[in-house]
Amino acid sequence: MELVVDTSALLAVLLDEPERAGLITLTKGASLLTPGSVPWEVGGALIAGFRRKRLGAGQVRDAWTSFGRVPLRLLEVTMPRALALAEQLGLCAHDAYVIEAARAQRAPLLALDGRLRKAAATLGLEVWEVTP
Repeated sequence: MELVVDTSALLAVLLDEPERAGLITLTKGASLLTPGSVPWEVGGALIAGFRRKRLGAGQVRDAWTSFGRVPLRLLEVTMPRALALAEQLGLCAHDAYVIEAARAQRAPLLALDGRLRKAAATLGLEVWEVTP
């Protein structure tokens, strides 16, 4: 089974958030797909955590190393379609990329971001979530 995952779900696993165990269980055996922008988003989020003093330098390095071990298939996203979704749904671009990836692949979307899940559901996409 293919499953599109967003940055929030990946970060929850990498940073040992309360949802981590549920996310790992739910994704076991799935082929994980994500937009090609996600490595930059993860890197940006890790550095933001460091700058806000929520993460130490060692945590950033460890999380990035762990990210490299996650078996992700990076997808190209049709930009005109993603930008139209961002305009239509009032989303930021990276959320629209994730929704467009799920739509194009006809795969369920796994996200922790409630606004992203709601937007995907309005389009009739299958949305998975994990709670702590």
